[in-house]
Amino acid sequence: MSDPIVTPFRSNTHNHRRCVDTAMARAEERCSRRGVRLTPIRRRVLELIWRRHEPVKAYDLLDQLREEHRAAAPPTIYRALDFLLGEGLVHRIESLNAYVGCGDPNHPHLGQFLICERCNAVAEMDDDDIQQLLARKAATQGFQVNWQTIEINGVCPACVAEGINGKRERKTE
Repeated sequence: MSDPIVTPFRSNTHNHRRCVDTAMARAEERCSRRGVRLTPIRRRVLELIWRRHEPVKAYDLLDQLREEHRAAAPPTIYRALDFLLGEGLVHRIESLNAYVGCGDPNHPHLGQFLICERCNAVAEMDDDDIQQLLARKAATQGFQVNWQTIEINGVCPACVAEGINGKRERKTE
């Protein structure tokens, strides 16, 4: 089995600019290969997601986009997000109602996400063993898995190293 880590937690040696540039180049290449348009708005929304490097909500994206495009409205963001989700360029973190960039858009996968309750950092995994186990367990109930998102909440390595443990109160909106 190959390494199941698609996008690791950021480390002190993380080159964020290169990370964003690589993600954008992969997105452009994927869209070109698939014959779909990565319009300037779609591209900008994807870039805003990658620049945050943590789950970002649609209305936060809208606020950022309005700084450059005053006419941007909720449908602008949701259309861009629908496109990016459909092309496998982003994932939706269901429990947070937020979005993160996909670390490997050229390899379709369902994903498992490790979410830090302290700093909101997210690591993305694609572990075939987990997917197969769930499919086998579901099959014993006569259920066929078509889609899954697994979100695991805890504390990331950076927060553990800083001695920040325990669960914080979750914001509800």
